[in-house]
Amino acid sequence: MLDDTLLDDPAALQRADHDRALLALAGSGARVRTALRLADTAGLDRLRPDGRPRAVLVAGHGSALTAGEMLAALAGTAGLVVPLPPTDAAPVPRPDRATAPAAFTAGLAWQLPGWAGPLDLLVVSSAGGGERGLVALAEQAYARGCAIVVTAPAGSALAEAALQVRALPLPFVPSAVEPAEPGAPGGPGYAAEPDLPAEDPSALWAHLAPLLALTQKLGVTQLAYDALPRTADLLDATAVRCRPDAAAYTNPAKGLAARLAGTVPLLWAEGPVAGAAAVRFAAQLADRAGRPALAGLLPQALTAHRGMFTGQLGAGADPDDFFRDRVEEPDPLHLQVLLLRQVPGEGDAGPSGAGPAGEGDDGPVEVPADDAGPRSFGAGRAHRLAAAHDVRLTEYASRRSDPLHALADLVALTDFAAVYLGLAAAHS
Repeated sequence: MLDDTLLDDPAALQRADHDRALLALAGSGARVRTALRLADTAGLDRLRPDGRPRAVLVAGHGSALTAGEMLAALAGTAGLVVPLPPTDAAPVPRPDRATAPAAFTAGLAWQLPGWAGPLDLLVVSSAGGGERGLVALAEQAYARGCAIVVTAPAGSALAEAALQVRALPLPFVPSAVEPAEPGAPGGPGYAAEPDLPAEDPSALWAHLAPLLALTQKLGVTQLAYDALPRTADLLDATAVRCRPDAAAYTNPAKGLAARLAGTVPLLWAEGPVAGAAAVRFAAQLADRAGRPALAGLLPQALTAHRGMFTGQLGAGADPDDFFRDRVEEPDPLHLQVLLLRQVPGEGDAGPSGAGPAGEGDDGPVEVPADDAGPRSFGAGRAHRLAAAHDVRLTEYASRRSDPLHALADLVALTDFAAVYLGLAAAHS
């Protein structure tokens, strides 16, 4: 049972948000601007590429790997983008028993594909810069003649290794939010698994912004010249709409969080951009709200998840059953379909943000079930499948024609929703 009273109490939300995740998300736009400025200072603006690389390999974990997957969605068929997840892990010894265990990620290992060589670009991105496996991967790529770009905090082991392998070093922009005190809720040493700390929810944009600036320069993505600064503005606008002191009925992230409470979400998406947002939302629901969710792309999600509708979750007890014992019986879980789409239309403000009346930074809109607008066959079949099994389907669509802006719309909204759901569920 979700305690929705917390969502309308800004002071209680602030107290419950021990690791200041809401404040970190509010600073996403600022991190994008800072990352772009520092990337230019590091030499990206002076880069004069001879041509486009055959393939862009993006190595990292967590949000860094998600950034690679989003780049692949944005590049489409214009370029080959290959995210490289870790392939193995090894223990990292600590100096003595009194010190905290090293982060699990420090022992991760990566492997370069056998075909990678001088025609390819390796981008290594890390929020901490202490992963030995990424250092080894950069050295392996240097031996094969790959071009290398490293995004890591200044002074880290990975940043130092970038100089040794003649990589272009780009700085990683940390969050401006001060971390909690050691031992305090949300601070170092507080987690039940100290070697598996929660990731900064806005770190995605510190990885994605320099990556997109680089690939835009190389011609891997076909973005408008001002697409990245405009993305920072959109993230700021979402932070204003989804701020903690906005009432739940005007805050789309709080409303989405309330809808997902007590459900098992099926996160369906139409198109690669919305698909990347759905995968990100599933990861954030697991990390921030402790909730499982299944993400899938239409139309294949209809056949892959069909059994969920005919199983117990699709045919569960009515939550409004008058005779149900609400003291002895826990609230039953039900399916909830969340459909994410990019539908360029009249709500698109364009790259510059200017447009006719009614256009602006309103973000994704909730599409009514009886909307008369055009739907693809797959989206229409999804609505009919949910209706046939009395499963609630909520559809959010970004009206922006620019794929990066649509991605920012959907990711920003769902990131805030995951944090709100986690805070309210923990309070309950």
